[in-house]
Amino acid sequence: MTNENVLQYAPGSKERIHLQQTLQEMKASEVLIPMIINGKEVFTDKRIRISPPHEHKYTLGYFCEGTGTHVTQAITAALHAKQSWHHKTPEERAAIFLKAADLLAGTYRAEINAATMLGQSKNVYQAEIDSACELIDFLRLNVQFAREIENIQPHSPEGIKNQMVYRPLEGFVFALTPFNFTAIAGNLPSAPALMGNTIVWKPAYTQIYSARVIMKVLMEAGLPDGVINLIYTDGPLTGDIIFQHRKFAGLHFTGSTAVFKHITKVVYQNIDLYQNFPRIVGETGGKDFVLAHPDCDVQALAVALIRGAFEYQGQKCSAASRAYIPASIWQPLQEKMQHMIAAMKVGTVEDFSNFINAVIDKKAFDKIVSYIEDAKKSPEATILAGGTYDDSVGYFIQPTIIVTTNPSYLTIKEEIFGPVLTIYVYEDKDWNNVLTLVDTSTGYALTGSIFARQAIHIEEARKALYYSAGNFYINDKPTGAIVNQQPFGGARLSGTNDKAGSVLNLLRWVSPQVIKENFAPPHDFMYDCMKLSE
Repeated sequence: MTNENVLQYAPGSKERIHLQQTLQEMKASEVLIPMIINGKEVFTDKRIRISPPHEHKYTLGYFCEGTGTHVTQAITAALHAKQSWHHKTPEERAAIFLKAADLLAGTYRAEINAATMLGQSKNVYQAEIDSACELIDFLRLNVQFAREIENIQPHSPEGIKNQMVYRPLEGFVFALTPFNFTAIAGNLPSAPALMGNTIVWKPAYTQIYSARVIMKVLMEAGLPDGVINLIYTDGPLTGDIIFQHRKFAGLHFTGSTAVFKHITKVVYQNIDLYQNFPRIVGETGGKDFVLAHPDCDVQALAVALIRGAFEYQGQKCSAASRAYIPASIWQPLQEKMQHMIAAMKVGTVEDFSNFINAVIDKKAFDKIVSYIEDAKKSPEATILAGGTYDDSVGYFIQPTIIVTTNPSYLTIKEEIFGPVLTIYVYEDKDWNNVLTLVDTSTGYALTGSIFARQAIHIEEARKALYYSAGNFYINDKPTGAIVNQQPFGGARLSGTNDKAGSVLNLLRWVSPQVIKENFAPPHDFMYDCMKLSE
């Protein structure tokens, strides 16, 4: 469910037929993807192959990898475009992003969904709610938020006019975007650009196939040259150039906690280089919990765990990855979950009946498998479901449930980013102790959910878990935040909690100026209290 209407792709529907045709056409034609710097296509001799994670021997095309020279060119283009871009009125800038949203909702809907399905191995439903609906929501609702910001003005007493001018940051913004959500990849550069900033955008290599469609749509919508510059360059090399530039003004980031920590350290170490203190906005990892009370709705809990843990192969920073289940409901719950997992189909995105597709690449596959193999060997863990995998055709891992007797076991503490759910079964009488466990077992605080019927237990959990999740769900899975409904972000090791999908995020991309105009300035330096009495 999003603000944009979700197409259902029912058998025989026009949208299903059109999407299937688009998938076939895109697979049949290899593409060569250039970088876009200052509005121009930039090709290089170094070509890196793109393949579907679920069919890794197939070639979708190649992208042109850049060098440090291209990073510098992108910065130069962004700085050159800045003055003309920020002098446009907010409505002129908004019109471009609203046009892009309309194009995604119509002309390019099948293409952006197909690119996400093929390049990132998302099934049709996950692609629709992400690359189409959520990205459209970001583009349209960010315009609404920007208008709300413009309307935040100070009081002006008689004889004085006070005005708040929302200037873009002085310099350029670096958008570093992840593979798992096409919508995030589109929002991270476009949100600061809407506020008048100019951008250097580096997407994850595993998302470039759909990133090119986003850039094509923005350019067709009228985005001026140099406002967003799309580069495909090595991460450390890019960072060395970006974070040593005097005009670096801000970072908009979604990715791993380790990378964000490193970047933040580098920025602080280089603080004397910069013209201004850079804005650092980051959404990072999660080890998201589901906590059940004995009085909960067991069927609803089972569905939330299955969907929350295994949709998009668990490759969501909000995915349910640890669950705390009371012993009194454990038997019926495990039976329900095993039944659901047995009914799941695993395979290519081109078969719309598949619930599970492939994880993103070989590196991710190997990391996830290592956790599963550790659980198989550990006396503290039991594989309840799944635990098998095969990368001969695609990077497929069966949805896996691990049950542990140790609430500090490896897979209940470390982020895995794959289709692995770890469950700890507690005695009903230990409810209060489990609240403390949930809060203290990991350093993350992104999302979490509580399942209970009685308000008293829900309120107990809310108070105990006050800082445990930036997005807290009651009787619902911890995934599926919607723009302007559940603004997204967490704290602790999960990021700066600047709430993408709300006015709060856009405020980070402006540097306000207050202007006071006095219509009757004083002509005498003396105050009345200083004057001699007559």
